[in-house]
Amino acid sequence: MKLTAEISMYPFKENYIEPIQWFIDRVDSYKSIERKTNAMATQICGEYSEVMAMLAVEMQAAHEKWGKAVFVVKFIGGELDLTHTQ
Repeated sequence: MKLTAEISMYPFKENYIEPIQWFIDRVDSYKSIERKTNAMATQICGEYSEVMAMLAVEMQAAHEKWGKAVFVVKFIGGELDLTHTQ
C-alpha cells in the first residue's frame, strides 16, 4: 500500500534553514521515496512501511543532531500525484 505524507519541520534554532535543508537532503537519500518541496512543506510518497520507517529514523536523527524541533505531519493513505498543480 502506498502512503502520501506532508511534513513540516520547525527547528528551535535561529538559523532554522540549515536543519530543514539537512532533513530534506536525508529524505532524498531514500531512492524509493518520492519528494516534492515547496515554500510551506515537503510532500513524500512511497510504500507505507518505507515512508513510516524513514520518518522514524530521520526524525530521531534530526532531534539527536539539532535538538528540539516540532514536526507536523499529515498522512493520506494511497498515492497522490506530487506534481499536480492548480
